[in-house]
Amino acid sequence: MKTLVVEDDFTSRLLMQELLKGFGVTHTAVDGQEAVEAVRLALKTGDPYTLICLDIMMPGLDGQQALREIRFMEEEKGIFSSDGAKIIMTTALSDMKNKIDAFAGLCDGYLTKPIHKKDLVDELRKLSLIP
Repeated sequence: MKTLVVEDDFTSRLLMQELLKGFGVTHTAVDGQEAVEAVRLALKTGDPYTLICLDIMMPGLDGQQALREIRFMEEEKGIFSSDGAKIIMTTALSDMKNKIDAFAGLCDGYLTKPIHKKDLVDELRKLSLIP
């Protein structure tokens, strides 16, 4: 599994890397713009991400905007969201509006911080990323 962790907070980024250790290679991005560029490059080289863990509250391009741009890039390549990267929003925002916006943007999952390993593993199983 090739994963991209998109998180502007250093401690949260390290935690996500630690939680995902053992499931495959993990890359990081510090904001939405960097995430979009990483996904663009991965799609261009034919080695797309399997999983993207995407924070919402980030400076510049936030996670909701990055989600829409990532899905648009996949669509341009003829990849439907159901066949593209599995995108889990990993955020402190638990309000219904953000959840609705994220699922409307075609995310696959939504985890509220603090992220616990059991919740993450359950989500990965639900998305058929791990047995």
